[in-house]
Amino acid sequence: MYAILDIETTGGQFNEEGITEIAIYKFDGLEVVDQFISLVNPEKPIQPFVVKLTGINNAMLRSAPKFYEVAKRIIEITEGCIVVAHNASFDYRILRTEFSRLGYDYIKPTLCTVELAQKLIPGQPSYSLGKLVRSLGIPVTDRHRASGDALATVKLFKMILSKDVEKTIVISLIKAEIKKGLSPKLLDIAESMPSRTGIYYIHNEKGDLIYIGKSKNIKKRINQHFTGTSGKSKKIQREVFAVTYEETGSELIALLKESEEIKINKPIYNRSQRKTIFQYALYTEKTAEGYLALKVLKADGRKKEITSFVTLQEGRNFLFRITAEYQLCQKINGLYDTNNGCFQLKIKECHGACMGQESPELYNERVEECLAKMQFDSNNMVVIDRGRTVEERSAVLIENGVYKGYCFFDLNYQVSNVEILKNIIIPMQHNRDTKTIIQGYLRRHKVIRIVKF
Repeated sequence: MYAILDIETTGGQFNEEGITEIAIYKFDGLEVVDQFISLVNPEKPIQPFVVKLTGINNAMLRSAPKFYEVAKRIIEITEGCIVVAHNASFDYRILRTEFSRLGYDYIKPTLCTVELAQKLIPGQPSYSLGKLVRSLGIPVTDRHRASGDALATVKLFKMILSKDVEKTIVISLIKAEIKKGLSPKLLDIAESMPSRTGIYYIHNEKGDLIYIGKSKNIKKRINQHFTGTSGKSKKIQREVFAVTYEETGSELIALLKESEEIKINKPIYNRSQRKTIFQYALYTEKTAEGYLALKVLKADGRKKEITSFVTLQEGRNFLFRITAEYQLCQKINGLYDTNNGCFQLKIKECHGACMGQESPELYNERVEECLAKMQFDSNNMVVIDRGRTVEERSAVLIENGVYKGYCFFDLNYQVSNVEILKNIIIPMQHNRDTKTIIQGYLRRHKVIRIVKF
């Protein structure tokens, strides 16, 4: 759990500032679960430049509670949380100073979104909160007021969590829980999971990732792990200490994140997925008569593949489907049943190329049309799909046939051009697996829309 806060002060000499306003949002990694916002009477005058910046003046604070009157609520809402702030060293110092005046030693682990953004969103012209959120397409209201700045920091931190593919932030949170000596039961862990689409991360007692998975129903999938009788399930049941998750809304993004993060983090029980899981691929060959034949073969990196598959049967099923859809000859494409001879029905559907009833030129035209629809090697497009909430959409960016990454955007802040999209995109690796995942998903699922540019 995170306590994301922002503090406005009177200004003045170092360690003599007083708090004029404080906003704290308790954030569970997906949404705000509690909040506290209050003006505070600092019992000292506000510097004129601060009044001009924030709009908070001395008259507004005369009837506001003093810090000691809100101190208990601050302790309650931040209990068990990591404190997160933009320039955390300042806000945390101010908070500790106020508590020390009351004789209370306020100590919390902290995260700074300036430092995290510099690491995970490099190349920004400025890391001040206002300029950074504008460049990332994050809507912000009440700038320089505690509630507006804290809420903008919540949205920024949510984006940073998505960009943290090595899961260093989440692992630090789990390690903080371990220090408390908590040992949740499997039933409690499963009950805390959402019945939504996303990625889940299984941690051991050291906080290390031992398994990464994706599901359209995270709770159901975790229950399957915890009740399974396979060797892997039993090992996970013995070693699990905590499960964290990240909702994606879009199954496509869940598939892409799972593939990328397994390769980066190499969890011990994802051995088979650390390398490519697509062992078979679709290739073209020319027959002696000049016909383009489609063949599903063992994947060979030396050849240019069209798309790939996890199993041979998956590839053959796909080939049966596209030969029927594009009226391609099953005999030419290696699907001819030698026991029963040439199927008359299929001959009529495919124009009888294997019997010389259709020329190689005409037949190959339909093969090329089929291949063009399957590939995006030179395409520039954005795949728009569901977001994590009804107010949100997801976007997958493909530029010159290369998968660049994904992002989420607010429906109230429409992405008007690709350059804005590039600012908020979470960069991901383009490889054989990601290409196949996107191709396969677009073949089998409807998305909200595809925007070509």
